[in-house]
Amino acid sequence: MNAPKNHLTVIHEQVIAAGRFGASRGWVPATSGNFSARLDERHIVVTRSGRDKGALTPADLATISLDEPLPPGLSAEAPLHVARYRADPAIGAIYHVHSTTAALASRLHAASATLLLQGWELQKAFAGVTSHTVALTVPVFANSQDTVALADDVEARLGELPAQSLAPGYLLAGHGLYAWGRDGNEALRHLEAFDVLLQLQLDWERSQR
Repeated sequence: MNAPKNHLTVIHEQVIAAGRFGASRGWVPATSGNFSARLDERHIVVTRSGRDKGALTPADLATISLDEPLPPGLSAEAPLHVARYRADPAIGAIYHVHSTTAALASRLHAASATLLLQGWELQKAFAGVTSHTVALTVPVFANSQDTVALADDVEARLGELPAQSLAPGYLLAGHGLYAWGRDGNEALRHLEAFDVLLQLQLDWERSQR
């Protein structure tokens, strides 16, 4: 009889599977993107910098504290993950991808700083959304190499928006998408739904011109 897996192993497998799924969809070209999951109340597991997300191993993941300075070797975008986990204890996983759809949608909506989703049945793939009539806000932020300051800006704006109208993700202009969920499965479902919804929104907007 096989011994039960410890919790760290389960979390490692979850992040590795998410990376492989993202790679299979072409969402993390080269070594782009980063993936994380909550280990416990004060610790997360996050991908290290410059790793192929389609070929992750446990050695490509780091366990870090939400209360201590970040160690070297992490993605420069790790502060964005840490800030989200600190702000919302219900978040269990955060996945960041550089899909072409997200990058394009983010640039086209950078000036308004908002992309609005409404009228799409697939919106109900997002936790808590029960109708296609709900208007969901996807915030769009200017990209920045100062990710500590960017994380502060992101959390300040997310905190100002009504929770019931906020989609479980945001866009960085010309960059990509951050999506989260209460666990890895939910985060991955949200990520996949975003990919389709953003493409639908782009196609619909193009048809209205």
